[in-house]
Amino acid sequence: MVERLGVLPLNCPSVIALGAIALAQWIPSLLPTGRPRYIELAEAIRTDIESGILKPGDRLPPQRGVAQALGVDFSTVSRGYAEAVRRGDIESFVGRGTFVRETNGPAGEETETAQPDPRRSLEEDPMMNMPPEPEEPQLLRRMAQGVAHVSANLVPLLRYQSVTGSAADRDLARTWMQENGFDTPLERLAISPGAHASIYAILTLLTEPGQALLCEAVTYPGLRSIAGQLGVKLIGVKEDEHGIIPEALEALITEYWPAGLYLNPTLSNPRTRTIPKERRFEIAEVLKRFDLPLIEDDAYCFIAADAPAPISSHLPDLGWHIAGISKVFGAGLRLAYTTIPNGVAMGAFAQIQRSMHIMPSPLSLALMGRWIEDGTAAALQANLQQAARERQALAADILQGCRFESAPEAFCLWVELPKGTSRAEVMGRMANRKIGILPSDAFTVAGEPQEAVRVCLGGPISMAQLREDLLALQDALMRKDWLG
Repeated sequence: MVERLGVLPLNCPSVIALGAIALAQWIPSLLPTGRPRYIELAEAIRTDIESGILKPGDRLPPQRGVAQALGVDFSTVSRGYAEAVRRGDIESFVGRGTFVRETNGPAGEETETAQPDPRRSLEEDPMMNMPPEPEEPQLLRRMAQGVAHVSANLVPLLRYQSVTGSAADRDLARTWMQENGFDTPLERLAISPGAHASIYAILTLLTEPGQALLCEAVTYPGLRSIAGQLGVKLIGVKEDEHGIIPEALEALITEYWPAGLYLNPTLSNPRTRTIPKERRFEIAEVLKRFDLPLIEDDAYCFIAADAPAPISSHLPDLGWHIAGISKVFGAGLRLAYTTIPNGVAMGAFAQIQRSMHIMPSPLSLALMGRWIEDGTAAALQANLQQAARERQALAADILQGCRFESAPEAFCLWVELPKGTSRAEVMGRMANRKIGILPSDAFTVAGEPQEAVRVCLGGPISMAQLREDLLALQDALMRKDWLG
């Protein structure tokens, strides 16, 4: 916390002619976050602005006084003040001092006075597996402040930029991945406009029309779409509760000699399964023996709190790792961090990205980078994980007696239908509901789809509406004489 110990009288010579209040003493307590001390100081400034301890127009104490009070170097306070200026929280004037900014918005416009545009809130696809949306006012303010930072740099962000992200953006991406337990070599890291774009580029590099690609028997619909576009044949690998079975994988490799293996190993879409550590190692060993590339679509790696290390970490020469951003921060932020295997030229991947997408959006990169730097990304991540757990707990309470797969931090359920109930029946009964339900047909690689549906718990649906729709789903499922 910060103490505001007193305010100088307005007739004090130290108060500037503009009449802004000058703080007689302001002593922040830097929280031990493990981040650089100057970042912690910038965070303390922002926290006290948000809490009202520091008010618009307040003049901050001289840097040397703050350094002495905190017991840190002058350069640390100087960098902290500079970081807070860069974030738009304070502003400095030569000969006058450093002041809390009067507004957070660009061109003098208050961020809080901006009104939602109804045209921007009407389009959504409830069939997609969306994260729960943030609702806390303080968190929404922090997100908006990131947008204000982007707007302050708007003109350069409208220019053409690097096809795989600038050096600064890739360095921030690596920082975020390291904070989440991923040790990614910077020279092998590329940023793409979403996981879908990365998958398309990788399959373009690895496959030829008519070639086979192995994957889970029930898999991400986007893979089916991309494979269809490229003329690639998907072959489903037999699974158990721990994921694909290594012996089944080996048998299919020798039968089809495929271009590679695609896996969604963490909180898999749609079954919400996470492949355990031992099985991941066994899969990697099979791929090593056959020198077979892995496309590891780790879309939920920033959500699962205790997921094992990626399979690709055991396959530096074969494993492509795709760490998507959309499932944490929203689908509108089209970014993914892709780790390229050793021996694959970064230029080859970049050239395909350039031909398809030109570059990832500099606006998205700037916003994500700001959120990483100022801690908003971590706050959003924690908020999302808590919201997912709350929604899963609600679903488990309402759907007692129904048979489904789930995980505490997943956004969806994989619901097996009662005997005698069809997918068409359930979809019909749930028509016009806000909750997103998708039949198993969308996920099935080959053969007759299971009588099951994916039920999405996230997106813009409120907890009250979610409760109402889950009760309707429970009623639709239990109309037959069946218990799980």
